[in-house]
Amino acid sequence: MLKLRLSIGGAKKRPVYKIVVADSRFPRDGRFIEKLGFYNPLLPKDKKERIGIEEERVKHWISKGAKPTVRVARILGELGIMPMPAAGNNPQKAIPKKDRKKEETKEAPKAETKEAPKAETKEAPKAETKEAP
Repeated sequence: MLKLRLSIGGAKKRPVYKIVVADSRFPRDGRFIEKLGFYNPLLPKDKKERIGIEEERVKHWISKGAKPTVRVARILGELGIMPMPAAGNNPQKAIPKKDRKKEETKEAPKAETKEAPKAETKEAPKAETKEAP
């Protein structure tokens, strides 16, 4: 199965990625079929040199059945080559007990100040019950 994926390069603590088409069984940084572009995550997002890609070749390989990895799909979505993938499951992380207590005290006064007007309810007349003599 063909994949569009990132192949890592660069120096220690300075990654630079190549966007390549490779068989999914090949090693990450090993043999690939074609280099389609590059991605430098250390540059600011507004820099033009951060991502370079050959759009026509990407569309060609996608039409041939190559599947992009999650990260490559996000890059292609940002460039408008393909639709942005759906956001993944990102649950809220656990809050330490110290901070949890602080948040509870902050939220408690807010809850007390919000008093909703209570609607008066009419009580239904109770049926008379006769006790046995």
